[in-house]
Amino acid sequence: MRKKPVFSAALLRRLEAGVFALGTLWAVSVTAGSETAATAAAALRNSLPLGALRWELGDLWTQDQLSPAAVLAISESPLLLSARAEVAELWERPEPVPPAASGEDREEGAAVPVEETPLDVSNAAEDNGVPAKTLVPNDPSGYTVFGRAYISNSTEYELSLPSLGEPFAALLTGEEPQILILHTHGSEAYTPPPGTEVVWSGDYRTTDTRYNVVKVGDEMAAAFGEAGISVLHDRTLYDYPSYSGAYDRALSAIQSYLAQYPSIRFILDVHRDAIEDGQGNQYKVISPIEGVGNSAQMTLVVGSDGSGLTHPDWIENLRLAVAIQQEALAEYPTLMRPLLLRNSRYNQHATTGSLLVEVGAAGNAPEEAALAGRLFAQRMTAVLDARSK
Repeated sequence: MRKKPVFSAALLRRLEAGVFALGTLWAVSVTAGSETAATAAAALRNSLPLGALRWELGDLWTQDQLSPAAVLAISESPLLLSARAEVAELWERPEPVPPAASGEDREEGAAVPVEETPLDVSNAAEDNGVPAKTLVPNDPSGYTVFGRAYISNSTEYELSLPSLGEPFAALLTGEEPQILILHTHGSEAYTPPPGTEVVWSGDYRTTDTRYNVVKVGDEMAAAFGEAGISVLHDRTLYDYPSYSGAYDRALSAIQSYLAQYPSIRFILDVHRDAIEDGQGNQYKVISPIEGVGNSAQMTLVVGSDGSGLTHPDWIENLRLAVAIQQEALAEYPTLMRPLLLRNSRYNQHATTGSLLVEVGAAGNAPEEAALAGRLFAQRMTAVLDARSK
């Protein structure tokens, strides 16, 4: 006896019509907004694979923005599938935009301290035509204050004042090289007087070491040498021709120096800042030194392990920075801007005597920066001599 067909011809026709209607609705939804037949056809081509996958998942008409891959993933977990609305809300939430890097980590640089008051220096430092300011902290709120040292702390660490006053670990140990000076961003430059011929490699950057931070390193090295401290000065431009990766290249050099000269206890990475007014105009930061002239103001930047990179002894670098800051401000009350404690480590994990030293800003004259470097080296020498006795 012949079996009857499961589906009648009429039922098949209804199913075909339903499928056709659904396909038509899908095509209309995909091509909505297309202005030409060509753009409509392109929309259909691009959407067909995803549409087929959504059909397979039974997810063709959902209103959220979860992708088929996301739907496939959450369908494997009944708990996630039951919370689809919450998952979709998280999916559509915009990702937070990370703060702009200014250097490693600086890659890059130092953040502007919480707030500083510009002192009137309108009659000073007109040699290169850049407006001058002397910046000093005007309120202890927002800072950790230890003696003369103001610390702008952007980490999550609570600083203990008694701990900051403890002796730092690094010591001068002999006649072999004790200090390494280098420049992760060696092409960072200053502003010479108008009419000076300089070949610029970027905005306020040059490979001409008469006008960039390498010149400051020369002055520091000379001052340390005059005090009888053996110093190495690496004049390599690790940020040229490529700025990206400068900290990695500098770290490789540091490791090579330490392998060759295990006597090195102190590493100074010398940079300069860039400071603008509200209209984007550069200005210089100066410290008038009586009987000497105008020095660029300076900022010490200390890294930590707040970024997740290994740096267990960062507090030793901070203690060193605080000691130098105190000594420098006792002699020159406006030479040092507030000290910055940052999450990035700036290769300072290499020794317990590592500092990032920002000497002036792009608007400073090269001579102002050179004087600052010399004054800093003299005050640091006084601190190291006292600690080593």
